[in-house]
Amino acid sequence: MRFSNTLRVALRALRRNSMRSVLTALGIIIGVGAVITMVSIGNGAKAQIEAQVAALGTNIITVFPGSFSRGGMHGGFGSAITLTPEDAAAIASEIEGIDGVSPEVRDRTQVLANGLNWSTQVMGESPDYPYIRNWPIVQGGMFGEQEVKSLAKVAVIGRTVADQLFPDEDPIGQTLRIRNLPFRVIGVLGSKGFDMRGSDQDDVVLIPYTSHMRRVSRRTNLSQILIQARDGDRLDRVKQDVEDLLTQRRRGREPDFTVRTQEEIAAARTEASQTMTLLLAAIAGVSLVVGGIGIMNIMLVSVTERTREIGIRLAIGAHGRDVLTQFLIEAILLSSLGGIMGVMLGIGASQFLSYYNDWPVLVSTTSVVVAVSFSALVGIFFGFYPARKAAQLDPIDALRYE
Repeated sequence: MRFSNTLRVALRALRRNSMRSVLTALGIIIGVGAVITMVSIGNGAKAQIEAQVAALGTNIITVFPGSFSRGGMHGGFGSAITLTPEDAAAIASEIEGIDGVSPEVRDRTQVLANGLNWSTQVMGESPDYPYIRNWPIVQGGMFGEQEVKSLAKVAVIGRTVADQLFPDEDPIGQTLRIRNLPFRVIGVLGSKGFDMRGSDQDDVVLIPYTSHMRRVSRRTNLSQILIQARDGDRLDRVKQDVEDLLTQRRRGREPDFTVRTQEEIAAARTEASQTMTLLLAAIAGVSLVVGGIGIMNIMLVSVTERTREIGIRLAIGAHGRDVLTQFLIEAILLSSLGGIMGVMLGIGASQFLSYYNDWPVLVSTTSVVVAVSFSALVGIFFGFYPARKAAQLDPIDALRYE
């Protein structure tokens, strides 16, 4: 029997029991839809994290204090505050292949201006900070090395701080009080939005790190050191040089710092998202298997109901492979149509969640192709046994079946 005739017979059999066919495919529809939705949410979260990491700047190396081992004790980032301005100066002067270094000191404190007050992040930085972070200054300018050396009381503020403390007026030249010390506003940063942790990046005040350490916080150590590598291809080499230099400066003491590249930080951020995506996709994939079992069950029922029909076809000259092909086609059609409808359901659900819950979603072509292909494979796998059982029926026994 020609394939076209077999396909026509299979379609006629599915139409004859259209409601049962739809209910049989429902498990596949829900399974594929759930997989597409979960993967799209996971991909959207991953893309958002990557975009936020990219917004931090390119080719960045960060030196964190901590992650040390001493007397059998191990700590993590921030567990030891031992980075100094001298470490940053040594990196800037002795390491090749870098374009900028910013010693960083950060504290959250209350700032006042115009009779208004606002709790914000006050960060001590070097003049290289906007360049390292790829953060443009849209009003005024950045402080320079002279202000760093003279412990100048100048500040560059983020958009959120400008809106909160200087509404409807130009903040340039205005006075901002940090712990009762007057700082003159000389610049306003461009808007960056929220970072990967959900913090407002624009809620910040930048001052010279020397002014922060000597005037504001009275600290002797840095929170971290930001480094801008000149070339992404040499990022690992520069990282190794920084580690070697800081280790040498410790004169044999256990390392009390951790050096991470931007790629490593991004990988750590996305790892949890990827794990959750795989977990949710695996759970959703279980419904595909359940749908496949439903197809097998219905196909077995169909074989039983159509035993006499199968016997007649075999008696008038149809081969076992023709019957096998017909039932396989029915199973594959059920699963494939269910897969296509499931893709539509998954894309619709993803867009719904994105619109109403403001979740980032990204529907990838790969996930759609894999989901539909897997649904077809489910049809082949779970449809083969009923099809083989139908093909092996004895024509005489089938004709006598009541």
